[in-house]
Amino acid sequence: MAMAYDYPVPGFLTSTVNTLRLWSAKSTREFNLGYFQNGDYIKAVEDKDRSENISRVLYPPDQSPAGKELRLKQQYFFVSATVRDIIRRYKKFHGGYREFPEKVSVQLNDTHPAIAIAELMRVFVDEEGLTWDDAWILTQRTFSYTNHTVLPEALETWTGELMGNLLPRHYQIIEEIDRRFLIQVEKELPEAPGVMESVAIITGEGQKLVHMARLAVIGSHTVNGVSKLHTGILKKSVFGNFHLMMPEKFRNITNGITPRRWLLESNPEISALITGAIGDAWLKDLKRLKDLEPLSEDGEFLRHFQKIKRAGKARLSDYLARTFAISMDPDNLLDCQVKRFHEYKRQILNIFHAITLYNRINEGEEGRDFVPRAILFSGKAAPGYFICKLVIKLIHNVAAAIAAHPEASRKLQVVFVPNYSVTMAQRIIPATELSEQISTSGYEASGTGNMKFAINGALTIGTLDGANVELREEVGAENFFLFGLTADELAGLRADYNPWHYYHQDENIRKIINQVSEGYFSPGAPGLFQPIVRSLMDHDSYFVLADYASYMQCQDLAATAYKDRKRWARMAVLNVARSGKFSSDRAVREYAEKIWKVTPVNI
Repeated sequence: MAMAYDYPVPGFLTSTVNTLRLWSAKSTREFNLGYFQNGDYIKAVEDKDRSENISRVLYPPDQSPAGKELRLKQQYFFVSATVRDIIRRYKKFHGGYREFPEKVSVQLNDTHPAIAIAELMRVFVDEEGLTWDDAWILTQRTFSYTNHTVLPEALETWTGELMGNLLPRHYQIIEEIDRRFLIQVEKELPEAPGVMESVAIITGEGQKLVHMARLAVIGSHTVNGVSKLHTGILKKSVFGNFHLMMPEKFRNITNGITPRRWLLESNPEISALITGAIGDAWLKDLKRLKDLEPLSEDGEFLRHFQKIKRAGKARLSDYLARTFAISMDPDNLLDCQVKRFHEYKRQILNIFHAITLYNRINEGEEGRDFVPRAILFSGKAAPGYFICKLVIKLIHNVAAAIAAHPEASRKLQVVFVPNYSVTMAQRIIPATELSEQISTSGYEASGTGNMKFAINGALTIGTLDGANVELREEVGAENFFLFGLTADELAGLRADYNPWHYYHQDENIRKIINQVSEGYFSPGAPGLFQPIVRSLMDHDSYFVLADYASYMQCQDLAATAYKDRKRWARMAVLNVARSGKFSSDRAVREYAEKIWKVTPVNI
């Protein structure tokens, strides 16, 4: 049984309160009375526990067959409950389904809810008695699909065996959608080589695979990416043949963040400074931050801005000391990378920079003009993501080695903040001065951390990846620290890429790899970090070594820029002033206008 929970979402300074409907899985019975009477008390509640596990664990590890099955059960449970609720509400006011797509719009947020397409078809055909053709027209006009990542694990596939056993009717419906679509492909793209295999929902000879992202594209009237670069990659490669057939389906809507949470609530001092300077219209129209631009030349405003930044770092330092016994000097440059741990986000590149600085200090290469720096990490790895968990361990060990070095510890700190969350982000982001957005070009669909940092006056060091491209365009190339190969350059390099070339060519890389490999940062377990080394030297899928030299040069440029504190403050204010594009208000308005075709209602 799906039990609804409505979460109120009040508007900002309006009388409107919307609700977000969430679902909890509840067993239809408390326990099995037969087992209970026979004294088998564990068995008596086993079915209840199994039912309620569906909504008890978010994103269970799916390395095992049981984990995969629970994932699919979760997805179907939430989809089924929502589809039934939508239809119940619609039927209260409408007799037939002719108006359904005008009254209902369903946005598939990545591939996780894509089974909803088969579920709505099942309800229309099996329960409501519509013909297949009528049901399919209604379904396609109802759904739209946002792709959030090109990573294979997010472009979900299920085995035909699992789906056939768990959701046999849905598997039949998907087979029929696939059969009809491939007939259309044969007519429209008869000469394209390998096209059938690239667009079929169900592939494989023996072990069938169901490609949920392809179902989402075929079953939706609009497909959008979440940054200009990402949408271009979808059209060019990920869904290239779909784009050839139906280019009109594809749109771009760059992500946004809400300034009410990420500036007004998170950083009240900067918010008050902004409002005192330009008024409060920016709270509902973030583009009005543009009025701050002239103040980037105002010495008094810049001094006030710097004072607030320093106070933010001091507050964060006090909080970390009280809560985690973590020491962090608020007078250091605060350089932060806080986000989910994944190899493509390249936290390993950041820790290699920390090791480089440590080696320079240890060897006496850094003199008096060295810019003291605190490098702060926070984030979580997926439960089964072994390499990323090992990277987190490496960060801790490098931090300990630096802290134990008398000279290095005075100039450099590496800090890992545990249990990352939105609340923790609201403490860290306002204090940050340098924001690490260093993912491999072509892998980050958009990113929203980059926007949150910029709107709070942090400068970005980053690649041309995701929304970084648009962020750099908005804030100005001179106010953004750019490094690394582009997505196109990496595509050209991929076929002949050899990590050992960089190992032999660059003595800094060679030293770091040797230190990590030989146990310098794990003397009690010399082989501990060998899996990281093997991952880099065997294939380096995310081009860490290829971008290392460029990243180090860019970090040195950032340190040099930080020495001129007035210039740094000016760049920071311009980042705030030019971040207006990245408001969620703009993003939602674009979804409403370009996809849902709805207009605002005056209340």
